[in-house]
Amino acid sequence: MSQITLPEVLTIDEVAEYLRLPQEAVIRQTLLGNIPGQKIENNWRFLKVAIDEWLSSQSHRSILIQQAGAFADDDSLADLRASIYEARGRSEVDEDEEIYRML
Repeated sequence: MSQITLPEVLTIDEVAEYLRLPQEAVIRQTLLGNIPGQKIENNWRFLKVAIDEWLSSQSHRSILIQQAGAFADDDSLADLRASIYEARGRSEVDEDEEIYRML
């Protein structure tokens, strides 16, 4: 199977094909600021490297969100956090914040 080489600057057709999405979805998500792109006169242009970085950051972000959500109901999290701060010799609360709360 031969590989398709895409140019560094992509058109809306190329991005839609690359992302396997309808053109309308790509345009809508670009207008919402979710997909990095630039409208030049009446034409959309996308940097392939920006699309690749966006795809990579989206998957990392969703993984982090899923991992954080896995701890939402963990009752031992507060004790774990306290032991980490204690081992580091630091307070969990910023001193300035603690003073503000006392006022």
